[in-house]
Amino acid sequence: MPHTPHLSRRELLRGAALVPVAGALAACATPAAPPAASSSAAPVATSAANPFGVANNKPLEIWIFDGGFGQDYAKNIHEPLFKSKYAGVEIKHNATKEITKVLQPRFAGGNPPEVIDNSGANFMDFGALAQDNQMQDLTPLLDAPSWDDPNVKVRDMLDQSVIDIGMYDGKFTVLGYVNYIHGIWYSQKVFRDNDWQIPKTWDEFLALCETIKKSGKMAPFTYAGKFPQYLYEPLLTMGAKIGGNEVLVNIDNLEDGAWTTDAMKTAAAAWAEVGAKYLMQGTTGLDHVQTQTAQNKYKVAMLPSGSWLENEQKTTTPADFEYGMFPIPDVTGSDKMPYGTLHTQPGENFIVSARSAHPQAGMEYLRAMLSKKAAGDFSALVRTLTVVKGATEGRDISPGVTSATKAITDAGTNTVFYRWQNWYGQLKDEGIAATGELMSGGLTADQYLERMQKKADEIKNDSSIKKYKR
Repeated sequence: MPHTPHLSRRELLRGAALVPVAGALAACATPAAPPAASSSAAPVATSAANPFGVANNKPLEIWIFDGGFGQDYAKNIHEPLFKSKYAGVEIKHNATKEITKVLQPRFAGGNPPEVIDNSGANFMDFGALAQDNQMQDLTPLLDAPSWDDPNVKVRDMLDQSVIDIGMYDGKFTVLGYVNYIHGIWYSQKVFRDNDWQIPKTWDEFLALCETIKKSGKMAPFTYAGKFPQYLYEPLLTMGAKIGGNEVLVNIDNLEDGAWTTDAMKTAAAAWAEVGAKYLMQGTTGLDHVQTQTAQNKYKVAMLPSGSWLENEQKTTTPADFEYGMFPIPDVTGSDKMPYGTLHTQPGENFIVSARSAHPQAGMEYLRAMLSKKAAGDFSALVRTLTVVKGATEGRDISPGVTSATKAITDAGTNTVFYRWQNWYGQLKDEGIAATGELMSGGLTADQYLERMQKKADEIKNDSSIKKYKR
């Protein structure tokens, strides 16, 4: 594979916090209210064609997370589209795998870039950015005319969840561009050739794991052992499926005992059994690219991931592999949410810095990204869906995207999400460490959940950490 195992792009992956959540940026940055859109540049007349007042003679600095989607989509799709309208704006394109390491000093120093794809394993803490008033209020973007049709507002091109999940302190400040659809991924060819059926119940899933294990052809299951957040995703989704969406809402809201409910105990015990019996040998020492590549080499049948997977593995996937995805099976026979329930939420999070030199151009760049052409071209290039409604209409899409699209269509309104891992960096770090121990047998299900509850309680009782509510 030409790219080395990298820190892949997704909202799920944040990794270890490099700084405390509270006051992460305030220590160096000058406290100030977020500026109005016109305060960082000379006033430019606004119009339907230029709704934010972009100055055609001021540069625009863009930083892209160079992970699973690469950076070509920005260089070859989004930036040329923006330049077609603002030829005088010099675009300063940059890319990195280490967003926090490279850009946090820029924020602290008061000279941040305009547009940041704040993604990857080490993205900047959104809670800290919000607490320090570093993110531009993007509400004017929602109310602006869409790039495609002046009679349609940008907000009408987006699902409401994009707006809900992008809210911090009552303001829309984070634009999730990709519609991440999570599930269990497999090769449709392998399942067809072996007459393995998609499991609809957990008993069927365990029976399938046993069948695959006894076949000797490959291991039943793996996950990114070095990044256990890949595994707490299906665990949390299962908890919500068993106990209802309120399971995740209560965890997000730091409610007493939210982690130690019966639904979460059942989910944690179920996945601990998979860890004890059905993991590919060596899983705990492998990262996501290594485990995904093992699947491409037919060494393992199933793994948890999201709809970025197909593009991320495009250089190692056999031509006839045919990615597919299925949802968490029914668990108890009386789950509160039906079969087909999915964890799906906007990811690949873009922000505009409120203290940058040209935030108007930053918002206009996002408006261009949200055009049907930009979103459709993006989907065709990187084999995943954006949050822009109808952007893939009339386009050929790959097997994995087709499978994920069908799954989300079948799910209808039965979708769930969680936000604690973005709101509270310390809780995310605890979740990563504890889930790894659960899957390797170092913690029982009860010990795992008690550890998570203890950390959640510590954060709840720490007055220096800003709290968020769903």
